[in-house]
This record gives sequence, C-alpha cells and structure tokens, in this order.
Amino acid sequence: MIRELEETMAEKPIVAVRRTQPATVLDDIRIAMNNARFTDFLDPSAPVILKDNISWHFPFLGANTTPWQLEGVILALKEAGYEKIVCVQNETVVTNAFKGEQLNRYVPIFEKYRIPVLYNFRESDIRWIPYRPNGEMRVLNEIFPEGVKIPEYFIGKNIVHLPTVKCHIYTGTTGSMKNAFGGLLNSRRHYTHSVIHETLNDLLTIQKEIHSGIFTVMDGTVCGNGPGPRTMVPVEKDLMLASADSTAIDAVAAKMMGFDPMKLKYIQIADASGLGTGRLEEIEIVGEDISQENWGFTVGNNAASAVGNFIWFGPLEPLQKLFFRTPLVYLFVFGSFFYHDFIYWPLKAKSQMHAFKKTNKWGKLFESYPQS
Repeated sequence: MIRELEETMAEKPIVAVRRTQPATVLDDIRIAMNNARFTDFLDPSAPVILKDNISWHFPFLGANTTPWQLEGVILALKEAGYEKIVCVQNETVVTNAFKGEQLNRYVPIFEKYRIPVLYNFRESDIRWIPYRPNGEMRVLNEIFPEGVKIPEYFIGKNIVHLPTVKCHIYTGTTGSMKNAFGGLLNSRRHYTHSVIHETLNDLLTIQKEIHSGIFTVMDGTVCGNGPGPRTMVPVEKDLMLASADSTAIDAVAAKMMGFDPMKLKYIQIADASGLGTGRLEEIEIVGEDISQENWGFTVGNNAASAVGNFIWFGPLEPLQKLFFRTPLVYLFVFGSFFYHDFIYWPLKAKSQMHAFKKTNKWGKLFESYPQS
C-alpha cells in the first residue's frame, strides 16, 4: 500500500492551506482534507488511528489538538466512508493522557461519535513487539541496542496525525514528524533529545513501513510562538493545513512561522533521505497564497529548556549518558514536571488562557465544547 502511495506522491506533494473561522471550521477541515486528496492516501479497507497531540494536559490553545480539529477530522473521515476509527493516546514524563483528554474536551467528542480510545502505555490495550526496520536507522539502534519495539496495533493501519502549528525548544518547530514521537516510543524518549532530528527521521522511516496510509491535519487557528511546546504565547492565525507528506506540511508551517524549512535539521534530513519534501519550490500549496506569510516567530528559552540545552548540547554533553541512562534522569524529569505544572501554569499560563478564552473567538469556541 505505501509503495502505491509513494507512486501517487511522485508528483509534487500537496499541502492544503485553508483560512477558517469558528462558524465554518468543521466544513473547512473537510475541504482542506479533500484538497489534499486524503482518500488517495488512506486505505479504505484499513482502520484509521487518530493520533492527537497532547503536549500538555492543561488546556493551552496552541499546544494541543483542538476539539474542533478532532471533530472535523472525524466527520470528514466518516463522510468518506472510514468507519473504523480509533484514537491512540500516549503519556510523556510531563503529561497525563487521561487528564489531557478531559481538560482539552476530547472525551465528549469520542462519546458522541463512538470513537474507542486505546492507551499505548496499557498492556491490556496495546502490546509492544520487537521490530527490525528495513530502512536505515540513524540513531534508534544505538539507543535501543536490545532492539526497537513498536505498538503491534499500529501495523497495517492508517494513521492521521493531529498536531498544531508551534515552535519547539529542541527542534525549532514541531508538527507532523514530531507527532509520531509519543506513539512509537514507549520508553527512553529522553535518551533521544541530543539526536532528536535523527530520531524523528528514524520514526518516519518506521511509519512508512508499518502504516497502510499516513495523513496529517494541522491546526493553525491558534499557533504557539516562543519556547514550545508548552511555555508559548498563543497567536490567532485562522488556518488549517492538511497533507499526506509529513515533511512537506511541517515545511509549509515552518515557512509561515518565519523559519527557513531547510535550515531545520529534521526537515533537511528527511528531504535529503527521500522521506518527504522540505523544499517549498517542490511542494504544491493549494488554497491560500502563503508567499507573503512570515509571522516572525522565535523559539527562545524557558527555565526547563535552558537546563536541557546545558546538558544535551552544552558543557555537560559528554556526561549525558551517565545522567540520562541512570536513575539520575528522574531528577531532570521531576524538575521539568514541577516547573511546568506548579510554577508556569499557575503563575502565568492559567491566567493567560483564562483571558484568551474570554476575548478570543477561538477561545470562546473552545468554551462552547462540553466538558466530560
């Protein structure tokens, strides 16, 4: 199936960009998906995995999949005849999946459309099995010398990624390629930060081998400027993006944010390796004219990233194996968790989001979605 899809994508990959408003966003998502020809890339006989993006369990717009993004994709899939739809959640060292899906108002949507949810950290839901990739692994074989493991459930199924347009402290920007991180790595994710760009390409290689189809719908209604994926400033941009090329959609989002896509290492590697297209001149952008879009986003630093950069890319880099491959890692994990949940959220982000939801049209739409 993937080989057939790659033949389809021998032409320029399509990235659909659609301007939207709260009153029309569900229809606009369907139009963007159709403009990106999603039915050409998702096997109609295979189930569809929805891989939402909970960067933070708190309801911070710009950081997480939005409820309208989730609902719009479900509606478009069902309208096109995809009835076997399942959401797969993951946890990270600083996020709680159950708290995240509740606070971000996904649960009522799952219930409304009868979407089952599986948790890749529950053995009763998903079994992890050894997997030997056919493609070249840049770093994962070194990080997992005893062998790479993947969720058995993912094999032979379509996947639809639901990231947002935002910056990231370690990759510059984050989107479709980074969205596979939590789903395909169940342990030692922190081991990969110093080689994160190579890791994302290893994961894209694996995705292309195991999935029957890959598609992305990226929310740019509220985007994240600053040290993402959590400590950002929400910026209203009123856009939805869709594509079957994970690299291309990340490149287009990066361009609009104000970055040169080919200067982002993860995009550069993917383009050079033939895993996707990062050069804007080789991408067919349909819908909006984005040639003049340059939002001037910058990544910057926060307290957690400053410590991480010092360890992963600074003077302590030679000692990171001692730090991150021993129980000492939990000091850093706890520090990051404590900073985000007990300092940044209560002292800044909570009031920031409270004001945003009162005054911004997307914030008001978020409030209109029922809580679980």
